Amino acid sequence: MHHPLLLILVKVTIFSLMLAIGSNLSFEKMLSFWRKPALVFRVLLAVIVLVPLVVIFLLKLFNLPSEVMIGLALLAASPGAPLSTKRSQTAGGRLCYAASLQVTLAILAVFVTPLTLEIFATLFKNISQKVAISEVAQQVILVQLLPVSLGLLIQKFAPTFAKKIAQYLTFFANCVFSVLVVFACILGLPLFFQVGELPLIAIAIMVIASLGIGHALGRLDDDTRSILAIFCIARNFGLALFIAILNHIQQQVIPTLVAYVILGAFVGLPYSIWNKRRLAGLSREINSL
Repeated sequence: MHHPLLLILVKVTIFSLMLAIGSNLSFEKMLSFWRKPALVFRVLLAVIVLVPLVVIFLLKLFNLPSEVMIGLALLAASPGAPLSTKRSQTAGGRLCYAASLQVTLAILAVFVTPLTLEIFATLFKNISQKVAISEVAQQVILVQLLPVSLGLLIQKFAPTFAKKIAQYLTFFANCVFSVLVVFACILGLPLFFQVGELPLIAIAIMVIASLGIGHALGRLDDDTRSILAIFCIARNFGLALFIAILNHIQQQVIPTLVAYVILGAFVGLPYSIWNKRRLAGLSREINSL
């Protein structure tokens, strides 16, 4: 998974997607997530509290290898994956709401990630990995907040230009994203089968439970249900790997991280297709009234 072309694709995809988000949306729309306080509470409860609790339960329930325990803990502590907005749109979610949630979770990860890892280190003797707030902040700013901010500035000071480039950026990002998915699956499958049967069962339970938590806490009558479900399941692989590299354990945990990404995509894609059809059906029912 250290293939240089893959790393380039990841960086280009994330940067172009984040820049496209900033170019497509105004600052006011980026704040849309915070206009529904009750929903804010449910989202933060699901993504930041309940998903890590599921992982704690799994680590207590199963006798997993230490590298798998560490990998799952890193994923639980890493909300706000940069590609969550794109995946949410695939599930029928609105761009403005998903992007607003994306930026919110990225900022909160600066504080949430170190705290969550502290909790895991307290509960499990095999998990001692830590990360400083400043280190998480550096990663989040460079990967997500910088390109989004650049796009917002273009939107504010050159709206006509922003509108023109946003369409091309989105098309380019979608193309690169498709190539990235195929390439990552080809390179990741050998690592997937290195994890072992019991760890794969635990990872599958984490994936399904995370999706179920988000779906249950979202609203039935709009797209927030699918957006929350995707954000629960889409943990920040890049941040988790970044912390693993800081602690010199990347080789041990990469198979677990890759297995989660593959299982997450395997479970998330059918859900996204089903939910998009569900939303289309609701829309037709409303229009027929």
